[in-house]
Amino acid sequence: MRRRVNSLDDLDQLSAKKPDTATTTAERPAPQAPHNEFEFELPRGYLHTDGTVHRHGRMRLATARDELRPQIDLRVKENPAYLSVVLLSQVITRIGAITDVHSGLVENMYATDIAFLQDFYRRINSEGHTRAEVTCPSCQTAFEIDLAGDGLGEW
Repeated sequence: MRRRVNSLDDLDQLSAKKPDTATTTAERPAPQAPHNEFEFELPRGYLHTDGTVHRHGRMRLATARDELRPQIDLRVKENPAYLSVVLLSQVITRIGAITDVHSGLVENMYATDIAFLQDFYRRINSEGHTRAEVTCPSCQTAFEIDLAGDGLGEW
């Protein structure tokens, strides 16, 4: 049964009512924390101005705001291909020791790493995981790998 909320007072009254915890707690399992950040390892790595190569990073799930914000960015309006740079700079939370990830940093990444991050973004935001099913070309055995990976050629 749905209740109609017509005003903020109605909403306050509904939120003030507490369910009977004796029956509710026993019926429902404890909620698990959502997994909203994913580790990755770049194929080439970001070369920092100090000469350090950063390969490990973390990306969070995108929000609707993350998807909408690039649409009003002037750089994206001038060059639609810039959309992925702006979007990736918003959802990457860390690359190596760098936590201030901005579009200028993403611009200076290798094309191989950008392609990897675009695919990684698509996988975690549409499929909710970083696993992919693959088939061995030699023996035709199917198995799963984690695209976040520990290194090239390692599963």
